[in-house]
Amino acid sequence: MLSEDKYFKTLTQDELWQRYCGFLDLSIDEFMDIQKELLMDEIEQVADSVLGKKIMDNQKPKSVEEFRHTVPLTTYEDYEPYLSEQREDVLAIKPYLWCHSSGKGGRFKWVPYSRDFLENIAKRSLSVVILASAKRKGEVNISPGSRFLLTLPPPPYTSGCVYQFFRQQFSYKCMPPLEAAKETDFQKRIEQGFRMALKDGVDIIASMGSVLVRVGKEFSEQTQRLKFSRFMLHPKIMARLMRAWLRSSRDKRAILPKDIWSPRGIITAGVDTAIYKDEVAHYWGSQPCEGYGCTEGGVTLAVQYWNRKGMVFLPDVSFLEFIPYEEQLKHQDEKDYQYSTVLLDEVEEGKSYDVVITQLYGMPLLRYRMKDLIKVIALRDDEAGVNLPHITFQRKVDEVINIANLAQLDEKTIWRAVVNTGLKFADWSACKEYDANQSFLRLYLELEEVRDVTEVETIIDEQIKIVDTDYKDIDSYLGLKPVRVTLLAPGTFKRYVNERVKDGADLAHLKPAHINPSEAVIQRLFQLSQSAGEK
Repeated sequence: MLSEDKYFKTLTQDELWQRYCGFLDLSIDEFMDIQKELLMDEIEQVADSVLGKKIMDNQKPKSVEEFRHTVPLTTYEDYEPYLSEQREDVLAIKPYLWCHSSGKGGRFKWVPYSRDFLENIAKRSLSVVILASAKRKGEVNISPGSRFLLTLPPPPYTSGCVYQFFRQQFSYKCMPPLEAAKETDFQKRIEQGFRMALKDGVDIIASMGSVLVRVGKEFSEQTQRLKFSRFMLHPKIMARLMRAWLRSSRDKRAILPKDIWSPRGIITAGVDTAIYKDEVAHYWGSQPCEGYGCTEGGVTLAVQYWNRKGMVFLPDVSFLEFIPYEEQLKHQDEKDYQYSTVLLDEVEEGKSYDVVITQLYGMPLLRYRMKDLIKVIALRDDEAGVNLPHITFQRKVDEVINIANLAQLDEKTIWRAVVNTGLKFADWSACKEYDANQSFLRLYLELEEVRDVTEVETIIDEQIKIVDTDYKDIDSYLGLKPVRVTLLAPGTFKRYVNERVKDGADLAHLKPAHINPSEAVIQRLFQLSQSAGEK
């Protein structure tokens, strides 16, 4: 019996909830006590390692306050090339495995994971799954043998590594099998997973929100011209399709995924979660549970619970500090400036912060600046009885397009505005451009319908004004509509991805960045669009 399975055999539902979700009952003082105790354990473990001595300048802080005062903030460059070369001799503890982030510019961030950390992450993965499937406090709707549909990148990507280790701690059926992930491209894995779910059903779905919406749309369109195959003649599949047909006929609409499946929980992460959550609910029947995580801090640092409001940090994954965003704005031109930080019990409602983490369980990253901007939307939830700060993820600190020094447009703002127009689109990329010393937003947009470019510019401009309150001032101050759109030919982004696949690019580097892609990427998109238009 696997280590986490046994608790589902021996504990009551109340005891299971307490084991995995009891952190929601913590007071902020109790939360901080756990944080501080784990930090002091971490200092004890790493102080004598090569990287520990390098970062802490051969000192061993004796308190949390001394640690924060004497140890500088770090970035990945401070650990290069030790981690990129996977040098275990510089670490305090021999890692159980190495995983990497999606990276930028073709370069990954390699991070070692200790076994103690992975065991804790396995437990916290169950916390997320339970919360994703709970409709109320204390409800545990999963058990060993649950069916997980995972449209996630394979190891050594972080999510693939974590879910692979998780399977050693908790029995679940993975669709598609993780073993085949490296040998199959991402699109085919998604198709394989849904074919398995069509036969066997699904309990938990973990995916990007945009992927679920795209699958939902394609599924709805395909079922309207459904052709039966030998695969679909399986009795379980036939029964599932018949029930779906009856439900959709009753409501006089096309078949949707929610007619075929009734997942107990949907887990999403990333910028697109807030943008697509309502559409996910429309197609799949329930609101997704959002998580916030990263390679450096573990797959989940914070998670929503049953009411799907803001996310709450987990107390035992990383030690947390926060740089007030207004301080960054004051000193953004001072390269060597050491920002002051606050702890979770010092954050203020309505303010934004850059997240700083210190890894725990003997791992090497100390006072590591994530450059993730989060916003504190509430200090507690009295209705649910959760007395911890609630946050939303906003963007990466450096992923922004500044227009006329009046508005800072990030990926979420532009993406939401484009979605809110109601335009049918495949994908987009945006960058800043200048004309006679005036800055503009240039949007490269592939539509799935024929529209006039001037009309598209106007409606996108109108939607950005609704989404971003600072942006709407540009027109009144400058008399300027700063949106310029280049419409790309149908299939441009797909051709770009196919070209990258042929070049051997990694999964994380197949699609152009949404914000500030390189000039070479922009030129290639434009060339592919032109060549498509000439056919």
